[in-house]
Amino acid sequence: MELMVVQGRQELGAAAAKVIAELVRAHPRSVLGLATGASPLPVYAQLTADSGTDYRQTTCFALDEYVGLAAPHPQSFGQFVREHVANPLGIAAERIHVPDGVAEDLEAACALFERGIEAAGGVDLQVLGIGRNGHLAFNEPGSAADSRTRVVALSEDTRRANARFFANPSSVPTHAVTQGLGTILAARHLLLLASGPEKASAVERALNGPVTTDCPASVIQLHPNVTVIADQQAAESLGSAEAMVPTLH
Repeated sequence: MELMVVQGRQELGAAAAKVIAELVRAHPRSVLGLATGASPLPVYAQLTADSGTDYRQTTCFALDEYVGLAAPHPQSFGQFVREHVANPLGIAAERIHVPDGVAEDLEAACALFERGIEAAGGVDLQVLGIGRNGHLAFNEPGSAADSRTRVVALSEDTRRANARFFANPSSVPTHAVTQGLGTILAARHLLLLASGPEKASAVERALNGPVTTDCPASVIQLHPNVTVIADQQAAESLGSAEAMVPTLH
C-alpha cells in the first residue's frame, strides 16, 4: 500500500488526477471506476483542467446510485458522473455505466451491472472515497468482504452526511444500489481519497486497524495494489504510519 499525504483538497486533486491521467495515457482503453460525492470533485476538476490526455476511449463504471433517483435528477449519481466526468472529458454516454436505481427489478439490474464490468474486462483503476463510519461506496458496517452489487439500506449517519446535497434532509433516499466490497476488490488498482478532519478516524481504522466488517474500508488491506491519498487533516490520526510512506507537499 502506498500512502501520499498532501496539504489540502487542491493538492489531493492534483495527485490523484496524475495517477489517473498516467494510466489513460499509457492505456487509452482503460476501464475506470468512479466515486461520486464531494471527495473526488477536485480530482475530476483537475482532469478537466489538464490537457494532453484523451479519455474518449475509456469506459467508466460508477460505484453507486440512490434507489429512486435517476438522471436528470440533480442529486442522482448518474447526473453527477455526466456533469463532472463524462461531459467535460468527452466520454460518450454509451461508455458510462451507472447502477440502475429505478429498475423495476433491482436484483436483476444489479446482476446486469456486474456482467457489464466483467464484459469490459474488469476495472483497471477504482477511485474510492471513505465515509465517516468507514463505509466504502455504500457498503455500510456489516457488509461482507465478498459482497457484490446489490441494494443496501443507508445508515442514518450516511444520510445525515449526504443531507447537505438535498434541499430537505427528509428527501435523502433511504436505500441505494452499490458495488459490493467483493466487486471493488476485483479492480486491479484501488485509489482511495480522504480529506478533512471528519475522515481521520475512519482513515486510521481502515489503514491501521484490523480487517473487520465494522469498518468496511479496512478490506483495502487485502488488496495488492492500493494508493491512498489523504490531506493532512484526514491523515492526522495515522501517527507513526505516516512517516513510513512517501509524503507529497
